[in-house]
Amino acid sequence: MKSISQYLVILFLIFTACTNQKKKDNEPKKPNILFLLADDLGFGELGCYGQEVIQTPELDKLAKNGLRFTDFYAGNAVCSPSRAVLMTGKSSSYNTVRGNSGSFSDDRWMRVALKKDELTLGEMLKSAGYQTAFIGKWHLDDPTDISTWASNRGFDYAVQEQWGSRFGGKQYDEQMHWINGKQDSVYYHINEWECKDDFRTNLAFGYLDKIQKDKPFFLFMSFRAPHGHEYEIGNKEIYSEKGWPAAERLHAAKITLLDKQVGRLLNKLEEMGKLDNTLVVFTSDNGPHREGRGHDPEFFNSNGELKGIKRDLYEGGIRVPMIAFWKGKILPETTTNYISGFQDLMPTFAEIAGINVPAQSNGTSILPLLTGENQKEQDFLNWEFQLDGWSRKMPDGGFRQAARIGKWKGVRYGLSNEIELYNLDTDISETNNVADEHPEMIQKMRNIFETQRADTDGFPYGGVIQNYKAKDKLQ
Repeated sequence: MKSISQYLVILFLIFTACTNQKKKDNEPKKPNILFLLADDLGFGELGCYGQEVIQTPELDKLAKNGLRFTDFYAGNAVCSPSRAVLMTGKSSSYNTVRGNSGSFSDDRWMRVALKKDELTLGEMLKSAGYQTAFIGKWHLDDPTDISTWASNRGFDYAVQEQWGSRFGGKQYDEQMHWINGKQDSVYYHINEWECKDDFRTNLAFGYLDKIQKDKPFFLFMSFRAPHGHEYEIGNKEIYSEKGWPAAERLHAAKITLLDKQVGRLLNKLEEMGKLDNTLVVFTSDNGPHREGRGHDPEFFNSNGELKGIKRDLYEGGIRVPMIAFWKGKILPETTTNYISGFQDLMPTFAEIAGINVPAQSNGTSILPLLTGENQKEQDFLNWEFQLDGWSRKMPDGGFRQAARIGKWKGVRYGLSNEIELYNLDTDISETNNVADEHPEMIQKMRNIFETQRADTDGFPYGGVIQNYKAKDKLQ
């Protein structure tokens, strides 16, 4: 027969276990993260950012239910270096990748992959207990080295297309998508889908149907639209009645169909019971393009009042839409003019996941801003960009720098040119260069350009002077 003291011990253990279980059940679960990245979407191409012609009802609704940024910046002015900033949390002047391709000996321009010792968002969140998936355009690899692909950089499930013989690999069919690095995994048949993003969203559904229910997930949707190299889509009817030039109808259709995929994903998460505990972030990798066999960014006023487009470090090339939604955390119908950019997302996601910010990142967590708390102001943001030499002359080296300090924006194209200065509070279109009136601010910009950076292979400081068309010696 047990003594009274033994019964008391048993009751205490039962009480403690029940209390601990109750605490465990009441502990907030780590939120899921759904990151949505458009490809070459301009600042003015969504209804919630002033677009009056192209229809984007799902993203407009997302902005209404969440937080809309007016002064958010891409990592750089083209795909690869911008995504490198996003993936590593390192601003462009410290990043390994500063252009779509780097300059090497014998007039060769080649893709530059992230270094193996550079932590990616996938690797960081996987270490924090997240299920990780990447679907779409990676653009941060060496095509000949599968260890640099998304499937080997922290993503449990990775779907990406591959391309580019001139960058060191054989020419792949862009309709073929590799799953976890395996060739011929799945093929995009254009007439079976409205567009490539429609196809990829279905792949995301397949992934979500198989996730572990008790673990958070990080899903990175790297959409195709409205990049100019998707020259044809399956939906031939949308906007067909408008009488627009074919390139413009295609451009508008891709944006509206992208918007539709965002709605499909959100509905899917709601049906799964996951949306209430999911941070949703939507943005673009750089400004609008002038590509796609005839598309003109002026046709739909793709940049609103901003100057410049893709490949420019004026506002039009790097200021992008940014929408954040998180039920119960982010107040609906809110707007912020807080100045931030891609390098800030890694520290933000780290804080959300409850882990230390990786030492490599020089970004600032904007979690306080998202949740309505006091947010630390940034001293400055800066960019360093190298045009590649394929099919273009570069007498100034194709080297571009920019920085933003509060209301001030400095821009320099080529080391031999003067720094331009603009007051964005009064001149958002960067039409009135006031450099002569503010020598002290010019000196601050110069100091940032010269000291807030590091050298990296393939992207020499000052660029690559080139007065002839580069020859592709890899063909």
